Amino acid sequence: MFFIGRNINYPVALEGALKLKEISYIHAEGYPAGELKHGPLALITTDVPVVALVSRDHVYEKMLSNIKEVKARGAYVIAIGEDDVVGMFVDEFMKIPSTSPLFSPILSNIVLQLLAYHTAKILDREIDKPRNLAKSVTVE
Repeated sequence: MFFIGRNINYPVALEGALKLKEISYIHAEGYPAGELKHGPLALITTDVPVVALVSRDHVYEKMLSNIKEVKARGAYVIAIGEDDVVGMFVDEFMKIPSTSPLFSPILSNIVLQLLAYHTAKILDREIDKPRNLAKSVTVE
């Protein structure tokens, strides 16, 4: 599974992929949407879901272009954003309230955590006790 975002949404994509991996054990990668042609686009097939994080900011049009690229390769695309127009280009659209592009990552993160939670629940994973995760961080 790929999580893609541009600009401020790239770290959000990384976090979404991490949360999904941690509790559902599905392989997921966060990737900068502007770099899709440098490798990951070759991995996009009908079997690879893509979560796209879309803010109404200066890279909005470029993000729509990235969504069209992965859709053209058969990916099932789930988008998180505030603009209903995005919903016309994807398979699933999760709408967040309109806000400043600087604050939209907070809202997107909540949706991504819920996506990871419900995915793990459907797969009957032990959500409260993920395997192989340390309960505390030790520093040497």
